[in-house]
Amino acid sequence: MHELAITQSIFDIALETAKSAQAKKITSININVGELSGVETDCISFYFDALKKDSIAEEAVLNFSLEPAELRCRDCQATFKTKDIPWLCPGCRSASIEITGGRDCYVDNIEVE
Repeated sequence: MHELAITQSIFDIALETAKSAQAKKITSININVGELSGVETDCISFYFDALKKDSIAEEAVLNFSLEPAELRCRDCQATFKTKDIPWLCPGCRSASIEITGGRDCYVDNIEVE
């Protein structure tokens, strides 16, 4: 259910940005979603379709860019991307791993007219 709150925030950011740019229409919103963020893009799209009715974002589309998980080995400092579980360093095979990327969810940019 946290996708509704996230979608409301995305919608509010888009409206505020459009207002400050004196735009009459929002055409697209580009969103970066980390692979490990736990955000379901289908849910965001569903809620956005409901929120945008009768607004300057009514015809807007959402574009999602997936940010892959990025990991760092605490033992040898190697950075890597993986989808394999368990996470093991490809260099030294250590399981002492730190997540360094792929947890974010943010509005990258908004296109307006």
